[in-house]
Amino acid sequence: MLENRQNVKMTGIKDIKSFDEKEILLFTEAGKLLIKGEELHVKRLNLEKGEADLEGKVDSLTYLSKNTDKKEESLLKRMFR
Repeated sequence: MLENRQNVKMTGIKDIKSFDEKEILLFTEAGKLLIKGEELHVKRLNLEKGEADLEGKVDSLTYLSKNTDKKEESLLKRMFR
């Protein structure tokens, strides 16, 4: 649930792949979810229950396709050759 573009309460969370103040990448039961915004923070994470609470200004919530990782990997491999 997103409240006032600032507080997010989520269920179905499997893991958090990465996060910083501008982006949080989550693995969910419905696929990968990228949250973009400003001053983003993970307030609470309970992987046993699949729950997470986030805060900060949320600009977008985007589910990523399965092919996204392959593109990211190949780009990273090319950068570090």
